[in-house]
Amino acid sequence: MTGHFYLSGTQVKRDDMLERAKKLAYIFQSKGVKTGDVIAVLLRNDTALFEVVEACRYAGVYYVNLNWHSTQTELMPILIDSGAKILIAHSDLLAAFVEPLPAGISALVFATPATIIERYPVKKSIDKTQAYEWEDLNALLDDSPLIDSEPLRFRGMFSYTSGSTGQPKGIKREYDEQRPDPYTVFAGLAKNLLQLNRGDRFYIAAPLYHSAPHALTLSCLAAGDVEVFIEAKFDPERFLADVQEHKITHTYIVPTMMIRLLKLPLDVRNKYDMSSLRYALSTGSAWPVEVKQGMIEWFGPIFFESYGASELGFMTLISSNESIEKPGSVGKVIPGGSIKILDDLLQPLPTGQSGLIYVYLPMFGPFKYTNTQGNIEGLHYQDHTTLGDVGYLDEDGFLFINDRKKDMIISGGANIFPAEIEAVLVEMPQVLDCAIFGAPHAEFGEMVIAAVQCAPGETLSIEQVDAFMEGKLARFKWPKKLDLHPSLPREDSGKIFKHRLKKAYA
Repeated sequence: MTGHFYLSGTQVKRDDMLERAKKLAYIFQSKGVKTGDVIAVLLRNDTALFEVVEACRYAGVYYVNLNWHSTQTELMPILIDSGAKILIAHSDLLAAFVEPLPAGISALVFATPATIIERYPVKKSIDKTQAYEWEDLNALLDDSPLIDSEPLRFRGMFSYTSGSTGQPKGIKREYDEQRPDPYTVFAGLAKNLLQLNRGDRFYIAAPLYHSAPHALTLSCLAAGDVEVFIEAKFDPERFLADVQEHKITHTYIVPTMMIRLLKLPLDVRNKYDMSSLRYALSTGSAWPVEVKQGMIEWFGPIFFESYGASELGFMTLISSNESIEKPGSVGKVIPGGSIKILDDLLQPLPTGQSGLIYVYLPMFGPFKYTNTQGNIEGLHYQDHTTLGDVGYLDEDGFLFINDRKKDMIISGGANIFPAEIEAVLVEMPQVLDCAIFGAPHAEFGEMVIAAVQCAPGETLSIEQVDAFMEGKLARFKWPKKLDLHPSLPREDSGKIFKHRLKKAYA
């Protein structure tokens, strides 16, 4: 089998991955996992993740990729809501769990690879004196037979995202035998979105729990004839060295990575031969114009940007040359899809006028939210769906986005919802009232700001906030700056005027 995977340069043969995947599928079944069930995955960037994905295809089960930056407190609602039967984790990540797992979940552990231990300050071992039982997956694989069946229809990734309430919502694809197998759709992505050909080499260092980098790497797995290089953690000079050494042709790269590359000294940048790299795709945070220009001047017009979402997939695409002609655009809808711009009464708006963006993208099929909170009326219009983003189409059909989901902060490509942070911060005894919002940041796109009204006679420092957040929220969600106010601008109904707080950072 062609299209081997590599973890930090070490080759893992596809035949070996497939054999382990078939054994994993047998293990799932032996533990009572049935077709249509769910497993949860808590792994850093590792080839083992895609062995698990292939095992899920053979067993006919969904999988939930968990953000390994998150605390156990943040992950528990997802484990419960998803109904996961098994949690597969790297040993150091499971070692951080201190509470019992939800009833009915088995814990299976992969030893954390040496390359990850080199990249991160992690705990190398795990013992059974903690509040849960676990089994060593490598030992189970040594003794397991292969599943004696062909792959079933691919259920795929069961993603979780935060809604406006900050509560985790599951994005679950509806099972439909009448539609093409989603696995073939991912194989098509490799050709039609990533423009990969046989023998090309795809490099990924972005976190694989995120939908976009995961989907793109999965598309390489489904294509079967592409070499995939997984790096545990992005480092700008290591990226340049890897591209040169392994003759990388394609990569996924986000603006935060680009900024770090552009900050390298010229003598470091000029040390490496980047001529093999001919396609780079970005999603998530919008590109600052000067960053895009700097990367094009360095690497050439190889950069493509896509507007996407876990619910719908990759919706648009724009090339480097098009972005020069249409600065600020995220491109045209991909073939087979369509975009409508509607007002609050679901009436179409004319070219150039901003409204809610509704997208029809049939490739991945419809989805349903689990654990839905709040009003989601208006999410669908005919066969189109909106995620609450606001923008407009120009006369050539190029989409421009004015605003992401209301209040959502996008920092380093990660979606951060203020309500989740506010719910924790308000528990501090020093805090009477608080509001979280995003402010522009040169490297990360946005940074998290906390506006606080202290309780009478109290004061507060950012160091105290950090100490309080420890163990309650992942660090990337912690406020980076604290503003103290005598009072916060709220109307009688309780609505806070965050735009007034943001003015100081405009």
